[in-house]
Amino acid sequence: MNPLLYAVTVLIWGTTWIAIKWQLGVTPPPVSIALRFWLATLVLFAILRVMRRPMWPPRAAWRFLAAQGLALFCVNFLCFYYAEQVVPSGLVAVVFSTAPLLNSINGRLFMGRTLQPTAIVGALLGLAGIACLFEQQMALHAGDVVMWRGLGIAFLGTMCFSAGNLLSSRMQGMGLHPLVTNSWAMLIGASVLTLGSLAAGLPFALEAGPRYLGALAYLAIPGSVIGFTAYLTLVGRIGPERAAYCTVLFPIVALALSTVFEGYRWSVLAVVGLVLVVAGNLVAFDMTRRLFAGRSAAKRTA
Repeated sequence: MNPLLYAVTVLIWGTTWIAIKWQLGVTPPPVSIALRFWLATLVLFAILRVMRRPMWPPRAAWRFLAAQGLALFCVNFLCFYYAEQVVPSGLVAVVFSTAPLLNSINGRLFMGRTLQPTAIVGALLGLAGIACLFEQQMALHAGDVVMWRGLGIAFLGTMCFSAGNLLSSRMQGMGLHPLVTNSWAMLIGASVLTLGSLAAGLPFALEAGPRYLGALAYLAIPGSVIGFTAYLTLVGRIGPERAAYCTVLFPIVALALSTVFEGYRWSVLAVVGLVLVVAGNLVAFDMTRRLFAGRSAAKRTA
């Protein structure tokens, strides 16, 4: 089950960049994000009703739900939408790929979780791989002050993503399913985004074209309902440190699509980066030790 959840998360979130790109235009980003989570919330509550699951969380969970709604389904997305407007997407990917390290460090600082050496080493290998993949973009924009400000905002978004991971892990420890917590947290996030957009005087001008509406549906259903449920379920099963390694693989899927649709050309350094990312995956999930242990056992029985 865990490999399926992992694959679903990587494939879905690795392709949402196309839908986000198609949404940039007439509708302001905060409004687009709010609409995405309103639609996702309706679908999630409908699923809970059909499954006849209890919908109302216990009183002790509400402070965690409010914090998750603000961090994961509001500030996180605002930061990354802004960063994408001033920073090349490759550099944003480099920042976001620090999520496994942040989960390990924040989990130790705020939840007393044991640091997992394999997860940290795997994350470092993955981060090095992402840096190789986007080294050219990093070199081109090294002296851009606006870019560095955007990278700082992207890092803030990654911190909010990490906080949302740990909050979900905490609530799953209370016996709450991600379907329930996501429903309420997305509702909170959508409400804050809507009120903030109204206060800022942003127009709720919904673009009526098929590209925008198709992107909205994709981001709401596969991207939010399926993607966040699969990912946060994985957080509860294997821990936030290893689950967050998905974030290192998203750019690989995005680059594969870019190769097909945008003519991205692979360099030797990019191939090295891909190898490092794969190696990081093997280390993060302790697959190398298991592989060698399996071979040793096979030799003993032969």
